[in-house]
Amino acid sequence: MSILETVRVALESIVANLLRSSLTMLGIIIGVAAVITMVALGAGAQSAVDDQIENLGARVLSVRPGQSFWRGVASSERVSLTVDDYEALQRDSQVLSAVVPELGSGRQIKFGNKNLYHSVNGTTPNYPEVHKLEVEHGRMFTAGDIAAKRRVAVLGAEIPPNLEIEPQHLIGASLSIGRIPFEVVGVFGAVGERFGPDPDDDIFIPLTTAELRVFGHDRLRGLSAQVAQDASLEMGMVDIERVLRREHKIRPGQDNDFMIMNRRQFIDMAAASTEIFAFLLASIAGVSLLVGGIGIMNIMLVSVTERTREIGVRKALGATRFNILMQFVIEALTIGALGGVLGIVMGAGGALALARLAQWNVLVSPNAVALAVAFSVGIGLFFGIWPARRAAQLDPIEALRHD
Repeated sequence: MSILETVRVALESIVANLLRSSLTMLGIIIGVAAVITMVALGAGAQSAVDDQIENLGARVLSVRPGQSFWRGVASSERVSLTVDDYEALQRDSQVLSAVVPELGSGRQIKFGNKNLYHSVNGTTPNYPEVHKLEVEHGRMFTAGDIAAKRRVAVLGAEIPPNLEIEPQHLIGASLSIGRIPFEVVGVFGAVGERFGPDPDDDIFIPLTTAELRVFGHDRLRGLSAQVAQDASLEMGMVDIERVLRREHKIRPGQDNDFMIMNRRQFIDMAAASTEIFAFLLASIAGVSLLVGGIGIMNIMLVSVTERTREIGVRKALGATRFNILMQFVIEALTIGALGGVLGIVMGAGGALALARLAQWNVLVSPNAVALAVAFSVGIGLFFGIWPARRAAQLDPIEALRHD
């Protein structure tokens, strides 16, 4: 009997027992669909983390005020970072390509009959470049605005909706920060959720204006420092520490009174958690696929028992052990492969449904699809060989006597 004839007989057997074959296939379909969906969720989460890294800029270090120490005991008062620290870093650092100060706190904002409370951030014109922002309407304030201490402001993307006005209509308009009028010269594009600072709800003004006109002090709430491409983040941290320890007159052996944070560390931790999450989801889905494979073996064993007389007849008519073996292996492979294809369709559909309905990040990768197909075919082959061998080894005389 030729291979094609064996394939035809195997497919006819599947069609003849369509309901049973479909129920057997259901376990594979559910398992593959679960694998595709879970892997898509994990890959989507990983992709979101990668986007965060790209949006934040992985070479940016954050410096925050710390605590002073006296004889190893922390003081209850926090030490301030000042504009002088910013200027020292800008002047004396060796591996930093940009330094961005942040001076500010919350203030009452008035526009027409609207009163809001938002964070006001005094900074420099290179803030968008370092923090990966784009001015969507108008412009960023300039070095000239800094030098002249002009009362100009750039708004985060959430401010115009809160004021119930289109962003482009705010350009050139006047709003009050506290009781001081400012001209709106720009509006940032939306950033959305991400690690680090969220500029969407902030109002940005020139550093000198914030220091002398709005807040009346030079204490920064933080600094952002971008490390040059040819230097490592560790070199950047050492450079910042060297300059600030000198500025703060910290003696050798004393602890720093400031904190240097590497955003990449937090992002890498989130990425590691995401990978573990994806692995656990895929493992749970893999158990479903294994159960489906056991279902195939169970049904194939039942099929061998039910068709013992048929096997005896075929052997009596000249079918070899190889023909019988191939028939049952092909049946198992077909059930596994069809279940895999239908499971891929169901899994991809489920992932897209989660993306639309739950607004989750999902990514159906070709690698996951290929893995699911290979796994489903492998399951069919692995769990189909034993029943197929059992069928092939039946004695034709005993098989013909079977009721």
